[in-house]
Amino acid sequence: MQWLSSLGPVGETIRIIILILEVLLVFNLMILVHEWGHFLAARWRGLKVEAFYIWFGKPIWKKTINGVEYGLGSIPAGGYVKLPQMAPMDAIEGESTSDEPLPPITPLDKIIVAFAGPLFSFGLACVFALLVSWLGKPQSEAFVTTTIGYVVKDSPAGKAGLLPGDVIKAIDGQPIRRFEGFVDSVRWGIVASEGEDIAFEVDRPGEGLKTVKVSAKWPDLEKKETSWWKSIFERPAFREVGISGKSTPMIGKISANSPAADAGLLPGDEMLSVDGIALLSPIQLAEYLENKANKEVKVVVRRKDKSTRVASEIPVTLIPRVPDVWKSKIEPRIMVGIEWHATGERKLYYPGVPEQVSDAARSMFSMISKLVSGKSDISVAHMSGPVGIGRVYYNLLQDPAALLQILWFSVVLNINLAIMNMLPFPVLDGGHITMAIAEALRKKPLHSRALEWVQTACALTLFGFIFFVTFKDLGDIFISKGEKSNLAEEIGWLPKDQRPAAK
Repeated sequence: MQWLSSLGPVGETIRIIILILEVLLVFNLMILVHEWGHFLAARWRGLKVEAFYIWFGKPIWKKTINGVEYGLGSIPAGGYVKLPQMAPMDAIEGESTSDEPLPPITPLDKIIVAFAGPLFSFGLACVFALLVSWLGKPQSEAFVTTTIGYVVKDSPAGKAGLLPGDVIKAIDGQPIRRFEGFVDSVRWGIVASEGEDIAFEVDRPGEGLKTVKVSAKWPDLEKKETSWWKSIFERPAFREVGISGKSTPMIGKISANSPAADAGLLPGDEMLSVDGIALLSPIQLAEYLENKANKEVKVVVRRKDKSTRVASEIPVTLIPRVPDVWKSKIEPRIMVGIEWHATGERKLYYPGVPEQVSDAARSMFSMISKLVSGKSDISVAHMSGPVGIGRVYYNLLQDPAALLQILWFSVVLNINLAIMNMLPFPVLDGGHITMAIAEALRKKPLHSRALEWVQTACALTLFGFIFFVTFKDLGDIFISKGEKSNLAEEIGWLPKDQRPAAK
């Protein structure tokens, strides 16, 4: 749909509307399947079903069919099947409209109906996982590598002695499989660490295995003074130590009349080395060029033939310089006119269904354990609600491999939805199961009035949580991004006959 953007403001507006509708469609599918599980289980066990709603709040649309009111709420957060024989949910679903006496149901009936929702979410996740295992998941080098590509100067990692090229084997004793991701990754190992120091076990070329202890505190990332209203929207910073994964620089765009254009570089070229030094990160090249103004720089690029897809290595000479036109407020710097590809070359990976489900479940359990740990920096403020999840889907839908990315993320989200709903918290499915078990042990129903108060309090807590994380999600969109300068629009490159004489 990127072609719609070429139609101007109207086309861009249409594209955004279509993306939003696609996000809502995916959301509604997951909620529909979850609630459908409750609905079918309730029908099977002979329960009275008053309503089947997607989302909460005042109905946008509703229709009664065979005694069941189907509707779409105005608050895009979840859904429900109204079952008056279950625990009271008046705070969310409204009071029961049934005047007929309803026979009591057994605790087993309640457990089956409550468990069916998470079970159907889990089943939907498995369906998505099966599709991912068949169609594949695109992964970039920077995601799957365990090799350090860049170390920030004066960062905790830099001061501790970690180096580009180090292969990370374990963090705090936990094995590492990749750089990014939810579990077994470098990023999560750093974020989830709980001590004052983080122990990196690395395999350094020429030196072998060694352990490097890196400080978990980085004063440069400490939260700066901010206004009280901004603090409502801002999230606490995650732990970082100043490293990024190895990523072979791949050219996305080349500016006309720039040194890269003069040298004949092309979009899709991968830059392997500069003056004989292997490039592990695009930032490495930028730093190398800092004192190379108007000097010849020898680079080697890997270029694939468009027809045969056979790659060959080509030597190229660059003469970097400061752009001829510089309107930005930041200090001019030496450049070659390259905009790097956002992800680099990606390859399809075909993970099995058990691997996908296991990774998603372990990531959720790990997150929950860190939330309740007194030593962890991870808090509720780092979680996302419907707006944040919708934003992820919105971004994934703009990916060239949108379908594959959506399928993969939907596996993770549905597993998370199933696990979260099984927590023993009133209002959630796990709360219904817990109360049903308590009823079975007492051999009589729980006190309805007290139960109603508990349910109402928990419902208010749930909505409070949704509002809290929504503020953080909105901050990610409108505040945390800040006003970033678009440098590409503030610099320019002139043809040879119009350039000022080199100094």
